Amino acid sequence: MARWKKFFEKNASSPKNNRKKVGRLLFAVAFGLFFLFAIRLITIVATDSVSGTKLSTQVAKLYNGESSVPARRGTIYDRNGEAIAEDATSYSVYVVLNTNYTIGDTKYYAQEADYPVIAQILNQYLAIDESYSLDQMQQTLEDGSKPFQVEFGNAGKNVNLEQKLAMEEAMAADNRKGLFFEEHPARLYPNGNFASYLIGYAQLTDVKDESKGLEGIMGIEASYNDILQGTSGKTTFEKDHNGNPVAGTVDEITQATDGQDIYTTIDSHLQSYLETLMDAAFETSQPEDLTAVLMKAKTGEIVAMSQRPTYNPQEGFKEDTLYRNLLAEDPFEPGSTMKTMLLAAAINENKFNPYETYNNQSLKLYDTTINDHDLGAIGTLNMSQAFAWSSNIGMTLLEQKLGDDVWRDYLNRFGFGQSTGSKLPNETSGSLPESSPVSVAMSSFGQAISVSDLQMLQAYSAITNHGQMLKPYYISQTVDQNTGEVQVTQPTQLGQVVTDDTASQVLTHLQDVVENQTYGTGNGYAIDGYEVGAKTGTAQIAEGGGYLTGTNQYIYSVMMAAPIDDPEYLLYVTIKKPTTYTSAVLPSITNPLMKRALDLKENQISTLTPEVANYQGQDVETAKSALTVLGLQPIVLGDGTTVDAQSIAAGTSLLSNSKVILRTKGTLTMPDVSGWSKNDLIHLQELLNVQFEIIGQGFAVAQSLSAGQALGSETIRIVLQ
Repeated sequence: MARWKKFFEKNASSPKNNRKKVGRLLFAVAFGLFFLFAIRLITIVATDSVSGTKLSTQVAKLYNGESSVPARRGTIYDRNGEAIAEDATSYSVYVVLNTNYTIGDTKYYAQEADYPVIAQILNQYLAIDESYSLDQMQQTLEDGSKPFQVEFGNAGKNVNLEQKLAMEEAMAADNRKGLFFEEHPARLYPNGNFASYLIGYAQLTDVKDESKGLEGIMGIEASYNDILQGTSGKTTFEKDHNGNPVAGTVDEITQATDGQDIYTTIDSHLQSYLETLMDAAFETSQPEDLTAVLMKAKTGEIVAMSQRPTYNPQEGFKEDTLYRNLLAEDPFEPGSTMKTMLLAAAINENKFNPYETYNNQSLKLYDTTINDHDLGAIGTLNMSQAFAWSSNIGMTLLEQKLGDDVWRDYLNRFGFGQSTGSKLPNETSGSLPESSPVSVAMSSFGQAISVSDLQMLQAYSAITNHGQMLKPYYISQTVDQNTGEVQVTQPTQLGQVVTDDTASQVLTHLQDVVENQTYGTGNGYAIDGYEVGAKTGTAQIAEGGGYLTGTNQYIYSVMMAAPIDDPEYLLYVTIKKPTTYTSAVLPSITNPLMKRALDLKENQISTLTPEVANYQGQDVETAKSALTVLGLQPIVLGDGTTVDAQSIAAGTSLLSNSKVILRTKGTLTMPDVSGWSKNDLIHLQELLNVQFEIIGQGFAVAQSLSAGQALGSETIRIVLQ
């Protein structure tokens, strides 16, 4: 210890020297740290990176904003250019409860005293239960405070513009606050229930990110989603410290590319008529399902197509409901309508002798007995009568004469067992009969084989088109508004299945089904003024490993062709398990629809009407008659007898069913504009010399001045949806 003491005493420095040493040490440490920080700073500036994170990117996130510019989804039109599905806007309703939601002295939140009134408004316009609305608005959080806002589930969504405006007006009546709406992209289906499973349905791709737009989930909306949806654009802007865009800094860097428009082959006039006929038949017979397709026999264009049950796409999808396009997705055993294909094959192979006779008692075929629908009722039949009477025994004998291998070959030729390539989602391929001789024989009268409606129409097109089979199709053209490019769909020939002579003979036998009063099973399908051919069917339904038995446990069907000497249309209708069934049910659809289609064809009403004439100075009734003959809708303004002005200039050609407004010299009043387009309203505004405030897109659903009211100087508000 003494040695260490002497060492420290010998080397001890004065306090002054100690302070110098400590100062030098601190200076060295400070200089070293400064040098290290300088090197690090230079490295950061040079590399623009910290721990692999780009600093400029993070700064850009703070001060540069980006937003999506939604693309317009393409419009779906009928063959005449009438919109079936188009872009629109919907709203969802919510109520703000937070008491801090004020601006100045104005309270924008819902006050408790107004809760019952708000509940009444929600009930009146959206049918939301008042007690449910009150429960929502009386909510409190765990700390006893109110939530910022409350919503009202699905009932508070898909609010249209008319409902929104009415609710806002009701709130403003007593200066109440708190009810607000959020805008959402939506799809407008102005015709409601209208070829719904063919046109389909589109909904938000992501309900949490509406910038992703709409996505088709059924029908054309789904199968052509890639060309309908377009490509969204993008804008950039600078943000302030609160994240809001700085005025004057918005810069569009990528423009949106709108989706392409699709023109279908659907004829709105025939489609609407079909929907009406289907509603009546469905209500009368109450079946499990009902389908109908009208197709042009010379091209394969589907002009009307519907099914029951159906849905209204404007109302959206319902939970716990199965949506299936029966016409494409559901295979079924067709029954006796398949006998036409067998007849065509036998005639084509010279195996059909119309005068060959047999006795229609039961036929034993291997381990199976074949029976007719009315065993022994007729007795001896020849083969021509057998087809008209729809004899299973006669067709089985004919199939045996033709041979199993040949018949299977013709089933393939007619396209059975393979998809028609319609592009409709989940289209079935159906199934061919098993290889057993009994199954092959039974397929001659439509059992042991499954088909779709589209396959049946495709097969029958070979009979109505001189033996050349046509693919059914429903898109007439697509139009790219961005480039002006138009792609027109041409009829697709699938091959000569039978000869022209064979097809002609089969048509004669189809006519016999309708006109033969003794043997024909289709007498109820005769149409005044036209010669018609048809083949009826009554198919057993295979379920649970066997065939159903009992009253009306069948699929009843008919395939109709007209006029039979050179068919213009094929019409296929099926009805499954009707609760009530009579032989008049299917004709209640087929006969009026086919007659309407043939009448339109006979009158040669084209897509574009002849030119509009100059009607000024003419008698009103004369002008109306002339426009009606052209296939146009005359709308008369005023109670005068002479036309003073017209909305469409003389020499203009219009789409069929377009409106032409005629103004007279009499007293003018406001017409009912329900369903009018924006273009029609602009013409009306010019003729009335009044000011319109047109709100929304689509077709007129509400007007502030009622029909028949005198016109004044005030602006008339018209709501489109």
